[in-house]
Amino acid sequence: MLTVAGRLSDPLSALTAVPLQFFSGDFITLAIAFFVLAIVAALLGARGIAGLSMEIAKWLVLIFLVLAVVSLVL
Repeated sequence: MLTVAGRLSDPLSALTAVPLQFFSGDFITLAIAFFVLAIVAALLGARGIAGLSMEIAKWLVLIFLVLAVVSLVL
């Protein structure tokens, strides 16, 4: 509930409205983006950028898998 001044009339409602989430789940999206970047860089001949992008994508997929397993266990 907002008042005329734009302030919350109940300060606790702001805390309960948004769930507490540490990881937004964008790891797999970032991994796919880095994978596509690696493929494009490899096609253009930039092997250094392609290799680095592939390493970043690999680590992001591993982080995603670990967090997925942890969230399934808990």
